[in-house]
Amino acid sequence: MNSSYKPKKIILTAGPSIGKKEIKYGLDAIENGWNENYADYLIKFENEFAKYIGVKYALSVTSGTAALHLAMLSLGIGPGDEVIMPDQTFISIANAIVWAGATPVFADIEMDTWCLDPESVKKAISKKTKAILPIYTYGQPPRMNEIRKIARDHGLFVVEDACPAVGSLYKGKRAGSLSDIAAFSFQGAKIMVTGEGGMLVTNNKKWYEKAASLRTHGRDPKKTFWHNDMGFMYRMSNLQAAIGLAQLENIDSFVKKKRQIFHWYKKRLEKVDGILLNDENDWSESNYWMCSIILMKKFKYSRDQLRAELLKRLIDTRPFFYPITMFDMYKNAKKVDTKNSYHTGLNGINLPSGINLTQDEVNYISNQVIDLLSA
Repeated sequence: MNSSYKPKKIILTAGPSIGKKEIKYGLDAIENGWNENYADYLIKFENEFAKYIGVKYALSVTSGTAALHLAMLSLGIGPGDEVIMPDQTFISIANAIVWAGATPVFADIEMDTWCLDPESVKKAISKKTKAILPIYTYGQPPRMNEIRKIARDHGLFVVEDACPAVGSLYKGKRAGSLSDIAAFSFQGAKIMVTGEGGMLVTNNKKWYEKAASLRTHGRDPKKTFWHNDMGFMYRMSNLQAAIGLAQLENIDSFVKKKRQIFHWYKKRLEKVDGILLNDENDWSESNYWMCSIILMKKFKYSRDQLRAELLKRLIDTRPFFYPITMFDMYKNAKKVDTKNSYHTGLNGINLPSGINLTQDEVNYISNQVIDLLSA
């Protein structure tokens, strides 16, 4: 450990690990993945991903958002239906619900998990509610047993937004295996990447086949160029799948490194008064996609001022996602009290969490955070 370490260039917030296997598979797909081999890596990737998550079916798509959109449509969610989701998350989740013709209803998050609060969900249920959509915030699992019980008691679907959570565990079970249908993202900042891309997973053959048809313009799988629905162009490319397969084969080492990065931060920052880290609970195991802090009191610097000061010291950061009901298109949406969503959304920071971070870099970042918050 080098206590005098200073970066020569900006330390970015995110960044993947791309090695020889990704290059090997990618080149093979470029050279040979055409004609009768056009789907070789797609089939391998989907099969191996389903096996890894512990589900029967996996369907590769263009993004996590596409997976969520197809999930809504496969479950028959549409006009007149409501889907309960947290207010503090990325806007694409709400958009996917709206694209299906349904209405998002915004509930609050818990301050220990930063995920959907089961008690808030209960308050948001109405006669129109069709599904609950919990999200694995920055890799941390929600209280899935409590959410699933609420869903069972009210006859609702559960859709996991596990987009940032490849490798996360809830009571020993993998994210994506604890619901009716789930979505993952392989966007370039995630723990596992294909550039852009995503995966829908489920144990239900009917929903899988519906999503598979809609993924390719509603095509009938038994009749060439016959279309049963007005679908979408949500197919992942074979080249992306080649990279994804290599990433999946390395996922255990990625999760191990991400968890190591978080614990480097935790060792340095957990005793700083007035901040909250996204530590896991005794029933969860996070992949720590993002290592994050929330300012819980007033400091000399506001959240945005702190980010600006860190940037001067060559440290890139991200703000938390703003509460969705802050945006004009959702400001009149139905919601219960979402004060935790607003506090975290306006006071949270994602620290550099790229998989290739070194301990020297984490120590440097931590020192700068401590210095600025102590001012």
